[in-house]
Amino acid sequence: MNRDESLGYLVAHLNQDILQELDSRLQLYQIDIKLWPVIFALLQEEGLSQTELSKRCDVANYTMTRFLDQLQAQGLIRRHQEEDNRRTFQIFLTPQAKAMEQDLICEAERVNEMFLGKLNDDERAVLLALLKKVNRQTAE
Repeated sequence: MNRDESLGYLVAHLNQDILQELDSRLQLYQIDIKLWPVIFALLQEEGLSQTELSKRCDVANYTMTRFLDQLQAQGLIRRHQEEDNRRTFQIFLTPQAKAMEQDLICEAERVNEMFLGKLNDDERAVLLALLKKVNRQTAE
């Protein structure tokens, strides 16, 4: 098999290109690419515990602690201690982070368009459906 027939190679290469492009755009907002999945998850749903956020971002809990420390130092998140469980914190975006929401989403959409722009609407739908089908998150 050559690399043009290797799903792993093709997906990894595409992922690297997408991440590089998104990283260059996020740097305009002083956001490191490794923190983007956390911010993106919180834009979709706030009040998650660190454990839940770790699962959604597919990172180890200790790694998530470092990410949250960085985001808190930047003033982008706050931790709220749950009253019934003093060991668990809910994570919320700050007003500063929420103020950037539309800009950050637009940047992500521009990157998507940059890579999907060569496809017509039907091709896009098929590609996304197939990726979801083979993605482990949708496997049963």
